[in-house]
Amino acid sequence: MFSSRRYFASAVTVKLRPYQESCLEACKNALQAGATRIGVSLPTGAGKTTVFISLLAQIFPPSHSPSASRSLIIVNSIELARQAAAQAAAQFPQWRVEIEQGVKHKASGNADVTVATYQTLLQPQRLAKFHPGDLKAVIVDEAHHAAAPSYRRILAHFDPAIRSPDPTFQPPQLSRPIPIIGFSATFSRHDGLALGSVFQQIVYHRDFLEMIKEQWLCDVRFTSVKANIDLRNVTVNSKTGDFNATSLAHVINTDTVNNLVVQAWLDRASQRQSTLVFCVNIGHIRALTKAFQDFGVDARFLHSGTPAAERHALITAFKAGEYPVLINCAILTEGADIPNIDCIIVARPTRSRNVFAQMIGRGMRQSPSTGKVNCRIIDFVDSTNRVAGVVSTPTLFGLDPEELIDDESVETLEARAQIAVLQDAGDEKAPGDSRDDIPDPKYITYVDYQNPFALVDSCSGAPHISKLSTNAWVGCGDDIYILECLGKGYIRVERVSADEEQPTHYRATFTEATMHIPSAKTFKLSPFMRKRLIMTAETLSDAIRGCDTYAAQKVLRGSLALGLLRTAKWRKASASDSQKNFIQKRRVKRLLDESGTTTLQNITKGEAANIITRLKHGAKAHYEKKAKEMKKTSQLAEKERRRKERETVQVGPLVDYEIH
Repeated sequence: MFSSRRYFASAVTVKLRPYQESCLEACKNALQAGATRIGVSLPTGAGKTTVFISLLAQIFPPSHSPSASRSLIIVNSIELARQAAAQAAAQFPQWRVEIEQGVKHKASGNADVTVATYQTLLQPQRLAKFHPGDLKAVIVDEAHHAAAPSYRRILAHFDPAIRSPDPTFQPPQLSRPIPIIGFSATFSRHDGLALGSVFQQIVYHRDFLEMIKEQWLCDVRFTSVKANIDLRNVTVNSKTGDFNATSLAHVINTDTVNNLVVQAWLDRASQRQSTLVFCVNIGHIRALTKAFQDFGVDARFLHSGTPAAERHALITAFKAGEYPVLINCAILTEGADIPNIDCIIVARPTRSRNVFAQMIGRGMRQSPSTGKVNCRIIDFVDSTNRVAGVVSTPTLFGLDPEELIDDESVETLEARAQIAVLQDAGDEKAPGDSRDDIPDPKYITYVDYQNPFALVDSCSGAPHISKLSTNAWVGCGDDIYILECLGKGYIRVERVSADEEQPTHYRATFTEATMHIPSAKTFKLSPFMRKRLIMTAETLSDAIRGCDTYAAQKVLRGSLALGLLRTAKWRKASASDSQKNFIQKRRVKRLLDESGTTTLQNITKGEAANIITRLKHGAKAHYEKKAKEMKKTSQLAEKERRRKERETVQVGPLVDYEIH
């Protein structure tokens, strides 16, 4: 299957770097071991094109299909198609190399190597040129796109194991498997689509940080600018987990932020030859370009709607150093081969490590011929209302987002990260008695048992309340406390949040029962009068004490008040059948453990009274609301964990799951 020679005799000699040699060996070993769909993860500037063209040169047609000598390279833009075709022709002049793209480039299908855009191959008559029986291998560049329906619609023609999204598609009958090899700088997806639906395993991976340290990529200088950007209300795309562009632009595309971007460039990068800026959307591009121009800087922009000829002219002039600043959004995140870029400005926050790596990766190609020594990366960190998950230079190295970073190298940032880890470890081991340093508390947080059926602490729902009163107060959640007054009504204490007129305080009311409750039930009337205000207090303790006094003096005088005590004799008797039936009817099975029914049979009258009081005063609703919020929080945390896990690339098998 493989050539024993490193290169064909007539090929232009290209000396591969050691990691490129290792990558080729990993690919060949995997294919020889029986894998047919493999992935390679190499960062921008590592020479992916050189590697996969060299690999194609070493793959021979199978002995039983000697006519299968052609190769197909699938890319996602005309720029990448031109680059790959030029590289193939330069490395192996004896090859016949063609491009299949749009109206201008129509390949014969008979070339040694055809470079085609996936957009063109989606046309059945164009795809039909490439018969599986004639191919020895298929290369997919920017292979993190391969799980998308458009790519699977194409790749299913070359391997029946790849499911086409077209339900009427008939898988090909192949006499042999065709190697499908994917290459990408970010071999992962953050939209949940499984790359395992196309590739069986990643056989080689190198991270861009280690390649910078090994000097295969250019040296980098990082600067993070603290900006007063509030991302809390920016919406997040449910599929990708990244910010929605329109929502993000409302926060980022402002005169203040745009002027800050320009000022940061003037202060830290005005001497740089070629600066590439990443924006949020087209409106942001235009506004930021104008901001640069207002400061006298020759800045130009391009986007997905820029005509191909104009785009080509802009990039060519930028490569030639004819102007210093090129502003774009998304269009140059992938596949842009502009080695002279010596400054990257990330003017769009992202929650995707892949997107961040793609953006800064545009400046990491070495370019000694243009005098490039290093690349400065400038990003903007929200210093006041930071949103979890935002990727920036500090977080890339495991540092606190608040860390001051200016003109730092990879080595110095990693050293700082190691020091921070050691300091954290030292803090954890530090001996513990520092009571003199504990500041005065500004507020108290109470722990409530939100589940109204929780058979703990006499079912009070608020264990802290027993420290404040001897009476049988119960907690109903959300800082609401009830004292049931033995059929005479009930006292309610609730926390009132601060407003412009008053600080946070507690409000106590009494609602008197004016009719015997069973009678009221018979006549379908409310047994209670309108509630009356007892008092307000700064603390819960003061409110409870005041209400206990009110209960003893105004509601249940003399010895009757003894019935309010948690230790009252009646509370120790077994719960009545009516109490148990009331609880059983309202009990939600999932809120009780398996032993709940047995425990319910053994509860006392006082415990049952507490549960009933809590149910009547909304504890169940509070609990279910809280449980729903906790479930939602847990689901979001799990979703975020999976998103970050998908962005972690490592050598090994890829997981596949059903894609709808």
